Amino acid sequence: AALDLSGRQTLGALAEVTQMSKSGVFAHFGSREELQISVIREYHAKFEEEVFYPAMREARGLPRLRALFERWVKRVSVELDSGCIYISGAVEFDDRPGPVRDALVSMVRAWHSALQRAIRIAVEEGHLRPDTDAMQMLFELHGLILALHHDARFLRLPGALDRARTNLTRKLVAYNLYSQASTNWRNTQAGLDAGIRLLNQAILEDPECAPAYADLALRQVEAAGFYLPQAQAASAAKMNA
Repeated sequence: AALDLSGRQTLGALAEVTQMSKSGVFAHFGSREELQISVIREYHAKFEEEVFYPAMREARGLPRLRALFERWVKRVSVELDSGCIYISGAVEFDDRPGPVRDALVSMVRAWHSALQRAIRIAVEEGHLRPDTDAMQMLFELHGLILALHHDARFLRLPGALDRARTNLTRKLVAYNLYSQASTNWRNTQAGLDAGIRLLNQAILEDPECAPAYADLALRQVEAAGFYLPQAQAASAAKMNA
């Protein structure tokens, strides 16, 4: 890796790699801590260049959000040997306060803020429903990347990259179906039927889409007033809760 965040990297080792004298390395960086911070900043700049800026050229909404994730996956895929500094650094510095940890946290938060903004824009564009929880969706996307890093780098499992991409697609399709269901009137039988069909499709796409289960349960209750005996509707709602 370009940077050994665990602190095992020494100025002497770096001097040997760069074919510089230790005094020359020290004069340039001052300390191993400054070296680590410099590498974190350089990594972040490269990350922006390869992931963030190209994705910003995509259309607002889901196309941009998908591009951000796809490029993030691609970035992780080329780092299988060296490891992602954002992820590896979090493991090394989660309980080690200081300037290096502060620099790393600042960079990760900047990236997360960009993702949250992309999610909110997708809501504004009508690609996600208005009550989409941006923090929750960010949590799920980040979880996919952590799982990818673990399975591809640590376990060396084949197909990990494809599984990450497929999981994102299924989640976005489920969010879309869930959003479409919310646009159907609940006060008509046709609206309830359409909403229930869409919510069932969302659950098939992503069995972990908790909001779809909750909304489906509510619609099953409302269905009682239209075409189901009350006891049957209540039973259906209980099964989907």
